[in-house]
Amino acid sequence: MNKFPFRIVYEDNHLLVVDKDAGVLVQGDATGDKTLLDYGKEYIKEKYDKPGAVFLHAVHRLDRPVSGLVIMARTSKALERMTRAFREKKVYKTYWAVVKKRPPKWEDKLVHYLQKDGKRNVTTAFDKPTEGAQRSELMYKSLGKMNDHFLLQVNPLTGRPHQIRVQLSSMGCPIRGDLRYGFSKPNPDKSINLHALYLNFTHPVTKEKMFLRAGVPQNDFWEQWLQLEDRKLKDKHMENYHG
Repeated sequence: MNKFPFRIVYEDNHLLVVDKDAGVLVQGDATGDKTLLDYGKEYIKEKYDKPGAVFLHAVHRLDRPVSGLVIMARTSKALERMTRAFREKKVYKTYWAVVKKRPPKWEDKLVHYLQKDGKRNVTTAFDKPTEGAQRSELMYKSLGKMNDHFLLQVNPLTGRPHQIRVQLSSMGCPIRGDLRYGFSKPNPDKSINLHALYLNFTHPVTKEKMFLRAGVPQNDFWEQWLQLEDRKLKDKHMENYHG
């Protein structure tokens, strides 16, 4: 049994990339619950027998009920360069989302203007420019249908809080289990069926081209979708999806 709520996808002296379990906070909040960063520091301290404090910082976040890939930096140089890469939109992400309702189009680009209410931790989507709202874009493509659910491949082109969740909900397709954004009932484990599956970026130090994949969560519902995975994605993945 894995004592840590993640699986190592990539690790070197500069980066630790993990596939996190749903339900784990990436960084601390008012709950005071143990975070992915806490677990990551514990893992490094144990593996390398490190005395003192461990340097480890999350470069980006995943919402608590979401599973999948998270990049953490092990050095200040890696943190600075990866933060810049995210800011310059040079980190390409692909998610899988399961929805109950048929999407209006088989594939499409969604554009909304999102406004986050920090006190309620809810994001609102507007169709037109609105004061205080940020333009948000994503691409989605339907991969197939199974047992009255649809699997969508989602590529966010911007990185806004709750972006995928609220944008899919706004087109009438809330993510399975996501009560906050309109799904009718929760998943038994309080997860939502949104998974950060692929990451594509240039290593901040070695400059190697990185293409990382996280296995889907180990349960029957998620694993049934693997038969729909397009193997060609691994060769063609996001080289020009946003161009």
